Amino acid sequence: MSEHLRTALSLATQGVPVLPLRAGKVPFGNCPACAKNVCGGRPNMRTPGPCACFAPCHGWAAATTDPGVIGSPAWASAWRNAATLAYHPGGAGVTVVDLDDAAAIAWARETLPATRTVTTTRGEHWIYRGTVQSANAVRPGVDVKSLMAYARWLGPGEGVTAALTGAVRALVVKEPPAARRAPQTLSVPLSGQQGACPHRTPSYLERGIAMAEQRITAARSAVHATVYRTFLAVLSTHGRCGCLTDTHAARLFTAAQAKGESPRHCTDAWTNALTTLGL
Repeated sequence: MSEHLRTALSLATQGVPVLPLRAGKVPFGNCPACAKNVCGGRPNMRTPGPCACFAPCHGWAAATTDPGVIGSPAWASAWRNAATLAYHPGGAGVTVVDLDDAAAIAWARETLPATRTVTTTRGEHWIYRGTVQSANAVRPGVDVKSLMAYARWLGPGEGVTAALTGAVRALVVKEPPAARRAPQTLSVPLSGQQGACPHRTPSYLERGIAMAEQRITAARSAVHATVYRTFLAVLSTHGRCGCLTDTHAARLFTAAQAKGESPRHCTDAWTNALTTLGL
């Protein structure tokens, strides 16, 4: 048994989804049956979707905690040729802030809360408890790896893992263009407001979005239906007044994808909700 396979099996018992990487720190390519994703791909690591192939064919989406898959004959060749081991941070419930050089590390020490750190070849990984949408080059020398991404496993690191804070979340949030905002006029006046929008109080909107995220996260079954109903509820309350921005929608999409929804399913649910409400 190779060292990478032994480590992978150990991590899997701790709930960390793993996958092998080949030289160059890149995933293994599709097998012949999955070439060019003709199989339909695997939209997330929790459900295989239309693809029944259990080879490590689909990058981060192939990451798994199933020892039967990790040690299966389908993965044997990959382990024999693996150059390193990776894991899916989002699937493990964490976010990795990848600091690529000394300047990025210095910035993080001045800006971000202290947390568990892992030394890399050129810099450090700062690990936080919680998930966000991944993003590359959020600032010079800094990537954020969490949902729908993989990171190299370089050991457990040192220190105590801190909870994800606004300072980390802000790294992946970009101000949406004004043209992408929801319509700025109401189709009907709001009761008691004489046509004025009551949702511009930041705390009201923030509470609504937080409750929607919580509803999606708490779903134990019928996730598709829960996501759609939640999108519908948010849009029915905030979709006509101009308060809702792409940043808010991204938070809801992130929560849905953390429950296993694909980006396409999120987009379809959002579009259907807009259509139902005539927005």
